[in-house]
Amino acid sequence: MPAKPLPVKRVTPEYWEEACKHLAKKDRVMRRLIPQFGDACLESRGDAFITLARSIVGQQISVKAAQSVWDKFTALSKTLTPAQVLKLKVDDMRAAGLSARKVEYLVDLALHFSNGTVHTRQWSEMDDEAIIDELVAIRGIGRWTAEMFLIFYLLRPNVLPLDDVGLINGISKNYFSGEAVSRSDAREVAAAWAPYCSVATWYIWRSLDPQPVAY
Repeated sequence: MPAKPLPVKRVTPEYWEEACKHLAKKDRVMRRLIPQFGDACLESRGDAFITLARSIVGQQISVKAAQSVWDKFTALSKTLTPAQVLKLKVDDMRAAGLSARKVEYLVDLALHFSNGTVHTRQWSEMDDEAIIDELVAIRGIGRWTAEMFLIFYLLRPNVLPLDDVGLINGISKNYFSGEAVSRSDAREVAAAWAPYCSVATWYIWRSLDPQPVAY
């Protein structure tokens, strides 16, 4: 039997209350949205390797399918560390429901973590773009995934994920009465959000789906 997972420690951003006050003061839509969701806020959980591995497993499949594959994948080893992933047999990973490409991506991710190509201990001192550059060098991780990592794992306050369909749709719905929105339109709206674009994005997502997302 696979080992029982340890209780997940959830971390919330220290800046959240200050950010909400700033956004409510600067932006009429935020002033309306923020009170609708009470004390709910962004949460970070798990660890860096697992967060990124989950994002790779979940690419281009439904949430339900992704959870099923993830459960089978994590059952292959007592602990899911980069070193343990590198010991897994390709056939076993494929039998868990992973495509050949996702197996390659997970191995590449494990290699980057085990050989120190990603500077996890320096991330707290690095700016957002430097971390994105490190992450997109890993196969299977694009800018969107790196930005989700900055928001949901590192809790960076000022990320604006312009490739995120939910953000663009939410800006269209809340600011443009449902009309099509360009990236430059989105940037213009978000100018009032800085330095808390991550927080505003989280509330825009909530306006489309009240259930908070976690990665």
